[in-house]
Amino acid sequence: MRILITGASGLIGSSLVQLWQNQHQLVVLSRSAHQVQKQFGVAVKVVSTLAEVDFNQLDAVVNLAGEPIANRRWTKAQKHRICQSRWQLTEEIVSAIQQASTPPHTLINASAVGFYGRQSAEAIDENYQSYYPEFSHDICARWENLANRARTEQTRVCILRIGIVLAPNGGALKKMLPPFKLGLGGVIGNGEQYMSWIHIDDLIEIFEFLTKQPTLHGVFNATAPMAVSNKQWTKVLAERLKKPTLLPMPAFVVKLLFGEMSDLLLFGQNVYPKRLLDNGFQFKYSQLRVALQHLKL
Repeated sequence: MRILITGASGLIGSSLVQLWQNQHQLVVLSRSAHQVQKQFGVAVKVVSTLAEVDFNQLDAVVNLAGEPIANRRWTKAQKHRICQSRWQLTEEIVSAIQQASTPPHTLINASAVGFYGRQSAEAIDENYQSYYPEFSHDICARWENLANRARTEQTRVCILRIGIVLAPNGGALKKMLPPFKLGLGGVIGNGEQYMSWIHIDDLIEIFEFLTKQPTLHGVFNATAPMAVSNKQWTKVLAERLKKPTLLPMPAFVVKLLFGEMSDLLLFGQNVYPKRLLDNGFQFKYSQLRVALQHLKL
């Protein structure tokens, strides 16, 4: 297949390129085209604008691009960057798909479990409708709505609501490791908030799975079947590193340090991947302890 990938230099995108570069013809969109070309080599075609892409020649689009949501404090300017880096490009991709006479048959668009907003310990699947209206929901809701405009009889749209990605070389886990390795990790807030996670290998296999299932479309929770509370997460990660957990972080400290972005740490969702499981996807890493054991930390 000929596949366009946006956000290919990120944690998920770079793993996808590694998997697919010898299987498919890949076109990668990047503002740093020269740098990304050096990263991936000649097996991948790199473009700097969508104008360089003929959407009539594409079989699929994987849209992962977006400013990392937790990299900086949520100032007004940063919130604008987070939103527009997702919405604007998605709108441009959808427009290009709509204008193509023979459009790609598949658009796989990233989203996040933040779509559900803060939730209780109740397990929720793709049918859950009681979203909590906050910034994370607003980002994802519009992002998904824009992507779904590409859906026609010729093009199916799959939306992945992705949880915390476990990988040793990036993402949330990389940021958590330094204090835990020093024995300074601890429970955040009351520790009751749920953390929905997924091993990077399972996440990449979900993309592979969906490209091979032409009848599937709609929303899929890209999370392991067994979410854990922050207390459980802290305990298991500390045990994996053979370190104590000495410094719990009270909610007021988290709010002082991170402002509105503290919502991501103090609240969570117990998300269940019902549609993937119902359609035969098999997770390799369903339990957090096993997932961490198979990562080089």
